[in-house]
Amino acid sequence: MKRNIFFVFVVALLLVLPQFAGARDFFKVGVITSLSGPLATGGNVTKYGYDMWANTVNSHGGIEIQGKKYKVQLFYSDAQSEPSQAASGAERLATQEKVDFVLGPYSSGATLGAAPVLEKYKIPMITGSAESPLIWKQKFYYTFGTIPPVNFTGAGAIKTLAQLKPAPKKAVILGSNDAFSKSTAETFKEASEKAGIKVLKFSIVPQGQDLTPFMSAVKVLRPDFIGFGGHDDELINLVKALHQIDYTPKALLMHYGVTEPAFIEALGKDAEYVFGGSVWTGSLHTKSDILWKDAKSYFEDARKAFGIDVDYTHAGSTAAGIAFQAALQKINAAPPLKMEAREALIKALEDLDITTFYGRVNFATEGQFYHANVGLDPLTIQIQNGKVTLVGPENYAEAKPWYPMKPWKER
Repeated sequence: MKRNIFFVFVVALLLVLPQFAGARDFFKVGVITSLSGPLATGGNVTKYGYDMWANTVNSHGGIEIQGKKYKVQLFYSDAQSEPSQAASGAERLATQEKVDFVLGPYSSGATLGAAPVLEKYKIPMITGSAESPLIWKQKFYYTFGTIPPVNFTGAGAIKTLAQLKPAPKKAVILGSNDAFSKSTAETFKEASEKAGIKVLKFSIVPQGQDLTPFMSAVKVLRPDFIGFGGHDDELINLVKALHQIDYTPKALLMHYGVTEPAFIEALGKDAEYVFGGSVWTGSLHTKSDILWKDAKSYFEDARKAFGIDVDYTHAGSTAAGIAFQAALQKINAAPPLKMEAREALIKALEDLDITTFYGRVNFATEGQFYHANVGLDPLTIQIQNGKVTLVGPENYAEAKPWYPMKPWKER
């Protein structure tokens, strides 16, 4: 009799254990970003942003779902600055870690590597930093982005330059040979031509190339402004190359990287006057009731956490976490997320329209910006007195643009 009772108990236990094995009281969040390789600086920027969200949510007890709070745990995968490694990381997070959702890579190339894999496993991803239009043209169903694509924002800085007096009439546009940088250069070229600025030369150059010979050739053309699409170190090296050959254009325009603290630290006075594109700064007037009340409070908290002045990629990465948080609360989804919950999460993200410290998060559901955030306005910044300063559009401007650039030797 005792043997029969024991047998029944074991069978019942075996039936119940799988249910408990799948249950957990926290969200498993995959993170794919470049923590090594040439894009590690930007990759760690996204890491700071994702960590900022996770640490802050957990300090509040977690994400509240129907009266119960669930903490988030981040599972990192190093994309190593390579799209193939981003794809491998996505595979591991999906099949081994079995994450509920993913916070996506720094760099568009890595995002394009990871997205098809996550499509296969039907796992939602929001990237907080990829800006190439190529991502959104693919119309990945499970991929979203909190930073608008560069063809949505990049023309804004050109409009600011076109309103300067005297307006620049001739330009040289260059871009590094990767998805984001090429798209940036193409956007600068198209916007310049629409503004009546003659593009004397347009070139896509190899990644990591010594830019001094290119700038020497540009010096002969004497353009009023130079526009360059590239990543952190490349932007710094371009400025150094211009200083080395002693050529100062009237204006120098870049995109992502100018707002990174590393840009000003590396260049000092040579960073002054450089224009850049952005969608957020710590001085932006935003209002929210989700985690941070405005841009300033986030900026100050992030500075305390990391000891640096954070930029729009930090903020966009944190906002990616907030978007997931708001969507999960909307559908009352507790971990672990089964297939039906992940499908509901996609629908909730498509319907999302929230105001955060970062500004409005509202993902497009059709057209060329499919699943990219189109809730933000393009901004123009300039480095003035060692600080990132809003100079356009006029209704956002904190100061007037400095123009033309002061020669290197006069600083």
